[in-house]
Amino acid sequence: MTQTAHPPTPPGKLMLSEQVYAHLRDAIMRGDHAPGSPLKPQDLAREQGVSLAVVREALVRLVGEGLADRLPNRGFAVPSFSDRRWQEIAEARRTVEPLVLRMAVERGDLDWEARVRAAHHRLARTPAYLPEAGGHYTEAWAEAHRVFHRTLLEGCGNHALLETFDRMWTASELARRWSAHRTPDRDGIEEHRRLEEAALARDADTAAAVLARHLTLTAAALTEDPAAAP
Repeated sequence: MTQTAHPPTPPGKLMLSEQVYAHLRDAIMRGDHAPGSPLKPQDLAREQGVSLAVVREALVRLVGEGLADRLPNRGFAVPSFSDRRWQEIAEARRTVEPLVLRMAVERGDLDWEARVRAAHHRLARTPAYLPEAGGHYTEAWAEAHRVFHRTLLEGCGNHALLETFDRMWTASELARRWSAHRTPDRDGIEEHRRLEEAALARDADTAAAVLARHLTLTAAALTEDPAAAP
């Protein structure tokens, strides 16, 4: 039986969808859309000068990353900052990531050690705040932070587990940024230094314990509505 071939999506449409997705993702991460506020495809399409189909593609991607919710009436909204939502994400990370780090410490090779050291050096030398950033972490620091945590786990050699990490990280990123407003005295630099040292010393027990505490402190900062933060 002959199957009908579907024409490929035009490159121009793919590029446009990617641009709209990136724009919406950045806007949500910056806080341009308030927690729980609707993301109306018609309004977004008009603002961006694109079709509804392009906007819906972008919104579906954001839903998959945990940066948007699909509403029962097929609309979309920015996630609400409920304790339950973010604590569930934090619980998942505390359960999964220390176990993956154990695997990485046990399996990682010399190249992995070098990447961990380089990622930590970049993180330690990247300013977390700049006056013009408005109290939020800088984009450069946020990316260095993500790369450091992911590089630590990459030694596990399990792509499925790393993909799980990617999804959980993205889903918690917006809330983690808000946590900075409520924990100005937290010594994240020391926490990351201890993570690097334990991993490179091949001390799986200490590395897992340090990571679990690191994630617990982040979760503790999310117990109040970030909209109330100064």
